[in-house]
Amino acid sequence: MVKKTKVVPIGDRVLLKPLSLKDVESKTDSGIIIPDTVDREKPEQGTVIAVGQGHYEDGKLIPIQVKVGDRVVFSKYGFDEVKVGDEEYYILKEDNILAVINS
Repeated sequence: MVKKTKVVPIGDRVLLKPLSLKDVESKTDSGIIIPDTVDREKPEQGTVIAVGQGHYEDGKLIPIQVKVGDRVVFSKYGFDEVKVGDEEYYILKEDNILAVINS
């Protein structure tokens, strides 16, 4: 379930809720399970919470390609952290989203 937020990105920016280590598969492609005791980096995956209207190109509005609820992979260093209440979000430009994960 996607929560509503008061943060509305502008332009070609996207608001993501980053996935925790628990939310990401802890198994390698070959089937080896990675225990929680292994020090792993935070995954570069998140769920789209809100999107801006897009960007203008040659006077035409080009809408953002991702939509609320999409699970995406994003660039490791291409985001800004924002805290709203107790929740942590990332704001990034659409160009920093690398892929949509289809389940």
